[in-house]
Amino acid sequence: MNKSVSVSYYAILREQRGLGTEEVPTMAVTASDLYEELRARHGFTLPASRVRVAVNDDFQPWGVAVEDGDRIAFLPPVAGG
Repeated sequence: MNKSVSVSYYAILREQRGLGTEEVPTMAVTASDLYEELRARHGFTLPASRVRVAVNDDFQPWGVAVEDGDRIAFLPPVAGG
């Protein structure tokens, strides 16, 4: 089933995508599926093992289901001081 989700990118993912947020049509079943779909589409260099995912403002495991209308954020490690 096709669904639409709002995806937010942070740090290096935002730089690589060139956007902070976008609406994405997807058939992904899980957050992991969605990240891999977007990684292939946008050329993200980080593997999922280096990124955290939040769905509807809560951190979730990669196997969480993706539902129509979800707000999904991909958060890579951030350096700073």
